Amino acid sequence: MSRSPLRRLLILFALMLPAGCGVGTQNDLRDNALFAYAGAIRWGHIDDAWSMVDPDYAREHPMTALDRERFEQIQVTGYQVKGSEMLSENEMLQLVEIRLINKHTQAERTVQDRQRWRWDPQLRRWWLTTGLPKITAGTT
Repeated sequence: MSRSPLRRLLILFALMLPAGCGVGTQNDLRDNALFAYAGAIRWGHIDDAWSMVDPDYAREHPMTALDRERFEQIQVTGYQVKGSEMLSENEMLQLVEIRLINKHTQAERTVQDRQRWRWDPQLRRWWLTTGLPKITAGTT
């Protein structure tokens, strides 16, 4: 039995728990989204991470089969937030260092992921507006 539906349910639960209890603040929901996204990237749950990408970005930059294959050939060995900055109440930047190993070559490397997140007040959730990390060689 695939665990993917269970993982999705747990991520959705983590994102919605504070809102469902009536005590979730925008900051709580942001922290939950960042935590869930980091976990999805760390454990290679790319579909779960992709579900947090802004729908407008996803429409303009759909994930290709090649993109998916690239994520399947790496193992994330580290995910460290190097800095974050609130640009406004509804937008933030985050710089993350991601260490990864190519499963085929066993070569380790590091990429910098510059994330921009935005708050959607209608849906009461945060969206990643910069897409998934650029993991191909030579990108930062």
